[in-house]
Amino acid sequence: MNKQIKLKFDAYPADVAQILMGLRRTILELAAEIEDGKVEEALKWGEPSYIVKHGSTIRFDWKAASPKQYRIYFNCKTCLIETFKALYGNTFTYEGNRAMVFSTSDIIPMTQLKHCLSLALKYHSIKHLPLLGA
Repeated sequence: MNKQIKLKFDAYPADVAQILMGLRRTILELAAEIEDGKVEEALKWGEPSYIVKHGSTIRFDWKAASPKQYRIYFNCKTCLIETFKALYGNTFTYEGNRAMVFSTSDIIPMTQLKHCLSLALKYHSIKHLPLLGA
């Protein structure tokens, strides 16, 4: 973890930092399963950001303005959120075509979330497939 990312995590409330650190671990584990899955981790727009060679950027963040929520952001110019909605309907809460919104008290359906994150990490290799090959 680079220094900027560490400082960002240190600035989160402890409960949120724990949730988001778990999300970070999940992304890194999924990326490790992908060919050319070397992850670039950086702060983009002040938010932890993750991308692999043939993927689409995944960002996440918590904001003090919505202290009981955090969001996972996807590129709004992709069909990722549209595909997640088609695959999982109301399993997740969405914000337009760019984010999944979670409550800090949510029990996350990890199988479905991992599938969504995996699709984002492979996006440019699968974007031509119906439902991204799901």
